[in-house]
Amino acid sequence: MHASVGKTRSEEIRQRIADDIVSGRLKPGQKLDEPALAEHYQVSRTPVRDALRQLSGTGLVRILPKRGAWVAEIDPQQLDELFEACAEIDALCAKLAAVRLTGIERRQLELAHTQSEDYVSGGDDAGYAVCNEKLHDLIYQGSRNRALVDIARGLRQRAAPFRLPQFYVRNERMNASFKEHALLVKAVEAGDAEAAYVAMHTHITNSSVHVIEFFKESMAVW
Repeated sequence: MHASVGKTRSEEIRQRIADDIVSGRLKPGQKLDEPALAEHYQVSRTPVRDALRQLSGTGLVRILPKRGAWVAEIDPQQLDELFEACAEIDALCAKLAAVRLTGIERRQLELAHTQSEDYVSGGDDAGYAVCNEKLHDLIYQGSRNRALVDIARGLRQRAAPFRLPQFYVRNERMNASFKEHALLVKAVEAGDAEAAYVAMHTHITNSSVHVIEFFKESMAVW
């Protein structure tokens, strides 16, 4: 499963609840009882309450005033639209980063990609996920456009609970992701803005295909 390096207690619980939802351990329409969840995860109710509030912004959890929280129904069409937006914004960031990254930033990008290879060969999804986030954030920062960075990070945060299953359920996706990153890094290092745009857009689109397939299969089981 996933490491909780650098995470607050609320963020850790948010990820654990998200994992339980996307894996099917918590079913669509199931009531999310705060005391029961707190006992299950062995924490106080405060981080559970914070985690549910955060997850409501992703669409995984539905909160009704004075009635509580439920696991939301997962709509593949909404997921498709979310990843479509991610693909366009991330690709634009990559296009700009290809011509705006400094020499030091380009080396940092290459290092993040190189480090992730060890996690791929070792089947370490948690380690790979950390490098993956670092690589994408370097691209965002390299765009030198704070408005785009805010949008990109916001969309990525919304998509995060849906994106993670592909790495630990479908290990071949981690291998494919690494190869897609290689094309992206090569384009950015070459200063090829158009190639960087295409590489990033293809990468996010491929991720979305695997995520949506995962949820369609999960819903068939549910």
